Amino acid sequence: MNDKPPYKTLLVTLFIWVTIAGVIGLTIGSTTALLLHTNDFLGLTRKENSWLIFLLPLAGMAIGFLYMQAGEKSGNELYKGNNLVIEGVQGKKTMIRRLGPLVYVGTFLTVLFGGSTGREGAAIQMGGSVAETVIRFCKINAVDTKLLLMSGISAGFGTAFGAPIAGAVFGMEMTALGKLKYEAIVPCLVSSIVGHYTAEKLWGVKHESFIIETVPTMSFLTVSKVILLAILFSFLSVLYCQVRHGIQKYSEKITKKNHVLRAFAGGMIIVALTMIIGTVQYNGRGIEMLEQAFHEEVPAFAFLFKLVFTAVTLGTGFVGGEAIPLFFMGATLGNSLYGFVDLPLSFLAALGMIATFVGGANTPIAAFLLAIEMFDGKAIEFFFLACVTSYIFSGHHGLWPSQTIYEPKSRLYKIPTGKTVASIEKKKEE
Repeated sequence: MNDKPPYKTLLVTLFIWVTIAGVIGLTIGSTTALLLHTNDFLGLTRKENSWLIFLLPLAGMAIGFLYMQAGEKSGNELYKGNNLVIEGVQGKKTMIRRLGPLVYVGTFLTVLFGGSTGREGAAIQMGGSVAETVIRFCKINAVDTKLLLMSGISAGFGTAFGAPIAGAVFGMEMTALGKLKYEAIVPCLVSSIVGHYTAEKLWGVKHESFIIETVPTMSFLTVSKVILLAILFSFLSVLYCQVRHGIQKYSEKITKKNHVLRAFAGGMIIVALTMIIGTVQYNGRGIEMLEQAFHEEVPAFAFLFKLVFTAVTLGTGFVGGEAIPLFFMGATLGNSLYGFVDLPLSFLAALGMIATFVGGANTPIAAFLLAIEMFDGKAIEFFFLACVTSYIFSGHHGLWPSQTIYEPKSRLYKIPTGKTVASIEKKKEE
């Protein structure tokens, strides 16, 4: 009996994966570069023209109208955003190709007129759209379709944050809790690396730099502090997810899923909040305060303001990403704790940034790799501990209700396998 692997089939399969993933990475690297450059330009335009915030309700109406018109034939599945990409990987839904271009337009409008949002959501959804387009053109089989959709996610995330290794794992880890499809590592890694270098070398993308100035000494006391802080950051992520999903559910109910009306109302609320607080620091991505949190004090409750602004923005129908808002919340909360916790300021901001993201995204390995790439390998022991802790203590909540739970985070949770985050949260409400 010959147990040798079929090398010919293996080589042909690898060639297909690498070639198609390379095309996906090249395309997503270019489209994400467009996203990043445009968002920077629009953010600067809004900063120089503060009156644009008053047009946010009208921008919301435009986004709602576009999504309703473009999604009419698909039952408005487009509004699922990242969840639709996840369901495409799971084989539950067919990825809708027009989602990518549409989310770019929606993100540009949201950023220009002052909604609180990030960028990776648009990059991931464009990744799914591009991958689906290539898959259909090449007539790829169902099994490889899932892997290549994952590679689209990887290219989008890795390129958006300048973290190709984290992006490769994120594409595999995002869709399910407790399961990694290692077969996807080749296309995911290829697409993420190609996308990253296409954006940086070909299109001149420069990513934000976050520096940890001082790393605390390893000790029992420091480890204990990191664990307790990670638990606190995980609770912040759960609070955001619950508020954001609650606003979405309530706004859809009272408007009967009239997305034009939903977004108009959400825009009015954001305008009112901006006027009440008297600052535009919580509109847009908030990169300036996020960077500030690493080297000087920021307002004590900045994390709560950002939580409310983002939850209202995305919960009422505006679009974009949630990673940067979570980074902002975690970093500013860490900054606010500086006076109470004897740890370096930049370290607290970085710890909060990564741990809060883990609790929302449920991607501990990708988040750990993201910390390594973002912070030049500093404090890796503490980040690994924080990622694991936040992942466990955030429970079965998350940014994306379509994530499937293949294995509970702990048997103490007594969560049935095969359910989605949405079904678990619904059961808890009953």
